[in-house]
Amino acid sequence: MKYVLVTGGVVSGLGKGVTASSIGVVLKACGLRVTSIKIDPYLNTDAGTMSPFEHGEVFVLDDGGEVDLDLGNYERFLDVTLTRDNNITTGKIYQSVLEKERKGDYLGKTVQVVPHITDAIKDWIESVSLTPVDGKDGPADVCVIELGGTVGDIESMPFIEALRQLYFSVGQDNFCLIHVSLIPVLGVVGEQKTKPTQHSVRELRALGLTPHFLACRSAQPLLENTKQKLSQFCHVAVANILNIHDVPNIWHIPLLLRNQNAHDAVLKQLDLLSVAKPVDLWEWTRRAETFDNLTKTVRIAMVGKYVGLTDSYLSVVKALLHACIACSYKPSIDWIAASDLEDDSAQSAPEAYATAWETLRGAACVLVPGGFGDRGVKGMILAARYARENNVPYLGICLGMQISVIEFARSVLHMEKANSEEFDPQTPDLVVIFMPEGSKTHMGSTMRLGSRRTLFQTPDCITSKLYHNSKYVDERHRHRYEVNPEVVGTLEEAGLRFVGRDESGKRMEILELPGHPFYVGVQFHPEYKSRPGRPSAPFLGLIMAATGQLEAYVQTQQNGSI
Repeated sequence: MKYVLVTGGVVSGLGKGVTASSIGVVLKACGLRVTSIKIDPYLNTDAGTMSPFEHGEVFVLDDGGEVDLDLGNYERFLDVTLTRDNNITTGKIYQSVLEKERKGDYLGKTVQVVPHITDAIKDWIESVSLTPVDGKDGPADVCVIELGGTVGDIESMPFIEALRQLYFSVGQDNFCLIHVSLIPVLGVVGEQKTKPTQHSVRELRALGLTPHFLACRSAQPLLENTKQKLSQFCHVAVANILNIHDVPNIWHIPLLLRNQNAHDAVLKQLDLLSVAKPVDLWEWTRRAETFDNLTKTVRIAMVGKYVGLTDSYLSVVKALLHACIACSYKPSIDWIAASDLEDDSAQSAPEAYATAWETLRGAACVLVPGGFGDRGVKGMILAARYARENNVPYLGICLGMQISVIEFARSVLHMEKANSEEFDPQTPDLVVIFMPEGSKTHMGSTMRLGSRRTLFQTPDCITSKLYHNSKYVDERHRHRYEVNPEVVGTLEEAGLRFVGRDESGKRMEILELPGHPFYVGVQFHPEYKSRPGRPSAPFLGLIMAATGQLEAYVQTQQNGSI
């Protein structure tokens, strides 16, 4: 197994995940099979209990793993299906070592960070890197490992030591270290500064790891004298100093790396030149250029709780991007804090209230994504009602679907107290209830998680046609509450159709409103499986409805052509 380790220095948030994904893309474009591992040095066993404000979105895998959003980048860029074991956290490592210690596996020895924790990390990396993630048999050729945080963080020290030992044990032909660093420009001087990178590399070398490559993040392309200076003080050849400067969209980053011959240099370091094919990034080039040349935009109202941090909805944003490009439009996302739409805001923050409603009314479609807790729910219900009554295309995901059911029950069935058990357990009109595939007492790993099958109840529905007339679809879930099966009959009599259900028939997975241009709610999270070039069906339907293309598309599906 060949390993490519991506570390970061100076500051966090430089885009190590996108850099690691892009390295994987160029290696894959050379005919190699690539897998990836993300190391998160925090003590949580996974990302499941963390607030989106804390760490961005929680990405869900097929096996139900709740992981870091960077694994979403890997899946989208590399088109692979990862497992929960591809995300290593300090919590997972210590938990596994402590379980062994309790069982007596260490035969009475004093359990220490070195060698027991570091050995556990190495063993985990070596075993996970051999697991195929691309649907083929046998291990991949290269494993790209991203170490979260920045070099010098106390919590990442055991990982750096384990990776140093791994480098020593596998040999230099099987290990490549790429250090991502920042090259700032101070406004007063206007000069590209290399000192932060020098300090970062010095710290890394003091810990026993010497980078083979520097991936330098900067606003503008690096000047030649900046590269020379970096080479001289960081002991990295000029040819191995890669510049990842700001680009119009992240699909350009693999192209940037290819244009700097990064693939050849990495292949040389890993002794893979003889087995690799010439790099082929035609599809990536076409996609990046297509996006750059789009002129028409479609306005999408995103009504959510965590709109202050766009990383909270990263996969939703990417899924919208994939769908918009398929429709030859650029997405223009209007972020609306759900609480700003509520009547209380009219008194407390009249300007925010007026702006939110003006934005909602100016959008071509409305999307209410998933979330937890009751903050902003009234605003989401108002947004769903606005979309339903004004024939504005609407997509509700997870909580967004539940919101549309609550709104329909209140407005159409006049069940004034209709609500979710999550928000008001005492209400007499429970239309959304806790479904018992989990626990009410523990937060971690208690939800309905991962890939589950949804069966279409009829081929005569928009979502079935969007899924190419499939009889079923496997999508990823992450929730505790679902539509109350006891009120489904009443809701359907009033006009709401539950066109997708689970295999038991008791869990409502997809709803539609006949006669509306596009009013769809899905209990699952389709954004997690959206890929560049293969947009998610519900997102594609939303954007096609917003741009007047849905009817023609559905007609072609009706006739059996795709």
